Amino acid sequence: MDAFTKLAEDWDLSTDEQITLLGSPGRSTFFKWKKSGGNLPHDTIERISHLLGIYKSLQIVLPEPEAADSWVKSPNAYFDDRSALEVMLGGNVVDIYKVREYLDAQRGG
Repeated sequence: MDAFTKLAEDWDLSTDEQITLLGSPGRSTFFKWKKSGGNLPHDTIERISHLLGIYKSLQIVLPEPEAADSWVKSPNAYFDDRSALEVMLGGNVVDIYKVREYLDAQRGG
């Protein structure tokens, strides 16, 4: 959760956006995870893994931290002029994976 919290801070994500990206746990559960961690469901771990992969790919493709962090909220023709964040907020793991797959292709991975 610490790595996710750093990513959320760098991407300037709202609490609601963070909750959606983590699979829509209850607000109290989300704040408990942020405070003390705990056993995260497999689905949440998978989501965090993909999100961290996206974060790392952005650092490679766009080495300037500000550009890498702002890319997530910028319109992208590949996503029909939606931002990567809009795609990921679809709520499903596959929505996050679509963005990761795109970035992996961009960096040749």
